[in-house]
Amino acid sequence: MTRRQILSGSTFEDSIGYARAVVHGDSVYVSGTTGFDYSAMTISDDVAEQAEQCLRNIAAALAEAGCTLADVVRVRYLLPEREDFEPCWPALRQAFGQVRPAATMVVCDLYDPRMKIEIEVDARVPTS
Repeated sequence: MTRRQILSGSTFEDSIGYARAVVHGDSVYVSGTTGFDYSAMTISDDVAEQAEQCLRNIAAALAEAGCTLADVVRVRYLLPEREDFEPCWPALRQAFGQVRPAATMVVCDLYDPRMKIEIEVDARVPTS
């Protein structure tokens, strides 16, 4: 079974030693992804905007793996503040409302206090 790493260019990947995603066979495992715009290494103060950027970052990794947000089978939402989850729902519903992957939301600390949400997904590469 083949294993391939997908890198986003985030400085965190080099500093910590991980890949944005790993493709193993037809499974894709996307690391916890925050709302940083990796090209500029900036992050919005708004949690909903961070959620949208997380999804753009995840979609880019999935595209490189040969799939889309429609192929997500599992999603995990990590937030430091419980009350920040609901403002993200429109973006999450837009991304996953038709797909309806298994989902979990956890309240926990994140590495950088500017980070208000982190999203991790597992997906399957579609077969022809």
